[in-house]
Amino acid sequence: MREVSGLQAVRGMNDMLPDQTHVWQQLERILHETFTAYGYREIRLPVLERTELFARSIGEETDIVSKEMYTFDDRNGDSLTLRPEGTASCVRAGIQHGLFHNQQQRLWYLGPMFRYERPQRGRYRQFYQAGVEAVGWPGPDIDAELIVLTSRLWRGLGLASPALQINSLGSSACRATYREQLVEYLGKFADHLDRDSVRRLNTNPLRILDSKDERTQEILAGAPSILDTLETDSREHFEGLCGHLDACGIGYQINPRLVRGLDYYNRIVFEWVTDELGAQGTVCAGGRYDGLVEQLGGKPVPAAGFAVGLERLVDLVRDQRRSHPAGPDVYVVSLGEDARRAGLCLGERLRDAGLTVQQHCGEGGLKNQLKRADKSGAEFALLLGDDEIAQNAVTVKPLRVLDGQQNVPVDDVVTALNKLLNR
Repeated sequence: MREVSGLQAVRGMNDMLPDQTHVWQQLERILHETFTAYGYREIRLPVLERTELFARSIGEETDIVSKEMYTFDDRNGDSLTLRPEGTASCVRAGIQHGLFHNQQQRLWYLGPMFRYERPQRGRYRQFYQAGVEAVGWPGPDIDAELIVLTSRLWRGLGLASPALQINSLGSSACRATYREQLVEYLGKFADHLDRDSVRRLNTNPLRILDSKDERTQEILAGAPSILDTLETDSREHFEGLCGHLDACGIGYQINPRLVRGLDYYNRIVFEWVTDELGAQGTVCAGGRYDGLVEQLGGKPVPAAGFAVGLERLVDLVRDQRRSHPAGPDVYVVSLGEDARRAGLCLGERLRDAGLTVQQHCGEGGLKNQLKRADKSGAEFALLLGDDEIAQNAVTVKPLRVLDGQQNVPVDDVVTALNKLLNR
């Protein structure tokens, strides 16, 4: 047995340390506020599901089901899987609890997903997604709402907007027709396709359109376009979406090779992509899946949704906004036993007023405590010593600028700090 120098996290499953989590907290808050602003309600879903759920929804021939899922038998012999995505679980929950029966639902969720992939920046074996599902609307206006919502999300995060790509896969019949055309075309070049594309040729040929192999992409340049196979309803639906996006001033690129890697998609599919994250450029992706509810045992109902990769968003926020660790509003420096007692009471008073406070605990001189105050990320240090106690006052020392230190009566310290913090 190989000796290990120390226990470590499983490859591709990462710890999020305190100097990272503040960005996640900001992101989660903005996600919650944005989803709520559009009338979406949170649903919380289990991490484990029956394997059959994903085989039936995602597709047994997809890479996710055939190669990437964490699947095992439990003690009763039931095959269970750590969820690789959220839409199937959300639909299962909606059917099980009657959420879709003669109802329309706007739902959102957030949590970890699991896929056995080669770890790299923006792609991990445990990764976090926020998902939105809109069930019960057949028209292109709900597809447009999902895209408009994501556009608002980028603005809320202060990000330069990723680029939007859209496509239509048409109906299942349209998709089947295109599949035959694509297989016929690519079959002429089978000896020149990359290994994965050759394997997919007879299992999931539309995924070949996503190939990153340069030679395969050259071959695909002459392939038929799925947009040429759209029937009237799907074409009008796609044109309706484009009209809504034009009206809202949202730019987009029509990408006829955009297919998504899940079998349940039909008609509209879309991705928001960036060139700032290397190979993993897709930040948000989704589309319409009108047949999935019926496929999983419910009554036929139209649906659409998307998922956002949180690790990729966090990377964008860090890269574009140069985010710095968040600290408390104030750090209380206490010199002497009486000052420590007074500082403890002052901290509670400030917290009651809505300020965030970090208290120095233990011994330490002024210089040492101010170093700790600066390291905490606080905007201000509050100094308490014998002189301040005698004056019933506190010294407010700015930590991010060179001057501005002032002596403030204890009764006025909340007002003074709120003014300094621009609140």
